[in-house]
Amino acid sequence: MSDLTLGVDLSDAIARLAIVSGDGKIVTQGIVAATRAGAIKDAAQKAIAAAKGKVGAAAVALPSSGDEIPGDVIEALAGIGKGKPKAVTAGNAAAIAEHWLGAARGARHVISFSIAEHVTAGVLIDGKPFTGAHGLASAVGWLALNPVERDDYRRLGGLEAEVASAGIVRRFVWRIKSGDQSRVADQVKGDFSKIAAADILQGARSGDGVSISVMRDTAKYIGMAVANLATMFDPEVVVLGGIIASSGDVMLDAVRAETSRKLLPQQADLVRVELSKLGDDAVAIGAARSLA
Repeated sequence: MSDLTLGVDLSDAIARLAIVSGDGKIVTQGIVAATRAGAIKDAAQKAIAAAKGKVGAAAVALPSSGDEIPGDVIEALAGIGKGKPKAVTAGNAAAIAEHWLGAARGARHVISFSIAEHVTAGVLIDGKPFTGAHGLASAVGWLALNPVERDDYRRLGGLEAEVASAGIVRRFVWRIKSGDQSRVADQVKGDFSKIAAADILQGARSGDGVSISVMRDTAKYIGMAVANLATMFDPEVVVLGGIIASSGDVMLDAVRAETSRKLLPQQADLVRVELSKLGDDAVAIGAARSLA
């Protein structure tokens, strides 16, 4: 099998790998701890062996614009193709994948938006990634959606501080510390370090009032961010990934409604807001595809 490329997603706590062929087939995949270069090396070698073909190049997807591939990861991927692996933002990788195989097939102007450990976004204009004058475009975590100046906004970016996984948990904990009652909090008996964003999502599904309120606020932030991106770039489709895609039953309608409220009326009828069809694998697939 020819024209194989390797994509490695380092945008979250779990590293995902994918080898894809030039004709659009996902040949093999792997999952390892993102913090261990040795594990990434082993997983890459296993994936290449399973692919039964020559892998001509590798790309690494990183959380934010301006990030660089860690030296130990470059070393772990040495020998795959010529030179160093290519760096690509996770947001653009996801947009490439959804445009190629997923929810944005057939569209030329695409935005991807995802929340997990980080908040990421990517923009395709006429089918090609938009990176900006300095390669820093789509650093969506730094969107300013609140006039309040907080220390975590200056460290993480305003949007990321609110809606990345840790931000969702942080807002939930603030509600509990202010006196609100929640079954999710009761289950951990005061040890808030045991609460994850997935627990709050499940709480919302089961009718927990605080969890519902926190996820409603999260959807509002996401809707505002999506509307801002759509206003600037006028896409055909915005594809939602990460936690949003896995919680469409809780969040999708609310995000769509908030997005629609913040757009020009005529634009609200033209922009589709869809859930990712590729899920957690989109970024690794798109990183591999970015080498085509």
